[in-house]
Amino acid sequence: MTELIGYVFPNEHHVHWSFMIVLYPYITGLIAGAFIMSSLYHVFNVKALRPVSKFSLVFAFAFWTCCTLPLLNHLGHPERALNMLITPSPTSAMAGFGYIYGSYGILLIMELLLVYRKTLVELYQRSSGALKKVYWLLTLGVPHVTPESEEADKKAIKFLAAIGIPWACFLHGYVGFIFGGVKAVHWWFTPLMPVVFLLSACVSGIAGIILLYILIMKYRGEEPDAACLKSCVKYLWGFFILDLTMELLDVGIHAYLRVEHWHIVEGLLNGPLHTSFWIMQLGVFSLIPFLLLAWMSLADVKPRLLQLSAAVVSVMILIQVILMRWNVVIGGQLISKSGRGYSAFHLEFLGKEGLLAGMIIMALPLVILYFLSKILPLWHSSSEAEA
Repeated sequence: MTELIGYVFPNEHHVHWSFMIVLYPYITGLIAGAFIMSSLYHVFNVKALRPVSKFSLVFAFAFWTCCTLPLLNHLGHPERALNMLITPSPTSAMAGFGYIYGSYGILLIMELLLVYRKTLVELYQRSSGALKKVYWLLTLGVPHVTPESEEADKKAIKFLAAIGIPWACFLHGYVGFIFGGVKAVHWWFTPLMPVVFLLSACVSGIAGIILLYILIMKYRGEEPDAACLKSCVKYLWGFFILDLTMELLDVGIHAYLRVEHWHIVEGLLNGPLHTSFWIMQLGVFSLIPFLLLAWMSLADVKPRLLQLSAAVVSVMILIQVILMRWNVVIGGQLISKSGRGYSAFHLEFLGKEGLLAGMIIMALPLVILYFLSKILPLWHSSSEAEA
């Protein structure tokens, strides 16, 4: 449902890229951010992140399996989606996504199998029945490990994690590239758009890892590793500083240059997006988490208080990122081509692209993560040697 403000053309009454197109970059951001979190351990040898290094990979894979669901739900004929892969256009960024998404999934699966190789062999030897056959398949029919093969696996893991970092950046940065290249929408048309999308992806992925790490460990009756949690918070603060800086620079450049389309963007930010952008995104869900992250990173916070604060901040940042996606995707479509009017979009609860459908899609990766945890241990055991 929309309401019109000012001079809006008849064909602009509806927002065509609605809530599903907001969720799509949100999910790809979680994947990219979680993978980068894992790579900080496997590539850059940040030992404090070892407790969540495996979990981050499984988290990324669970969300990768559901990444295309918002797009397929949005399409009127989702069965036609494969056409852009079968008969692609070399100049189409959307067609390129299919190849990036598929190849990134292969890379993610390969790294998962290598990271879990020794564990899978041990589980194969201890299991029986159908589960034993599952582990045999996951070991690719080679249920034994030698010191030489283990060393080769470590090198392969580091190589895959290293090339996976730019691949994860491509996976999510291309979304910002698509929006930033739309010249007809002044709110989108900026070279900073891919950077903002990519940095917010890192932020949301790290926040998602922190929140689930705390919740799962509490559910298991265990305490999160204090050094790991502190390190996660510091990385979250660092990426959030960069993300918030780029978001402010994006608006600041528009405001400072004051080119002919600035009055359109200014009317959007002070009109339909006033509450969601200034008050919610940059106010409540940016300023408060920024100050809390600074306090947690610089002060000597007790473990229990650190866990509570980190969980609260993670929830707020996850909301901040989806607000950013909303303000970009929906906000850009609220501007009339006349330059003198705006629409106001109201999200419905039911319906194909309503809030309920979005909540179901966001819950599916968590369900998949739960079933994966029954096959793959999410955490390093105390008996495992460090990679």
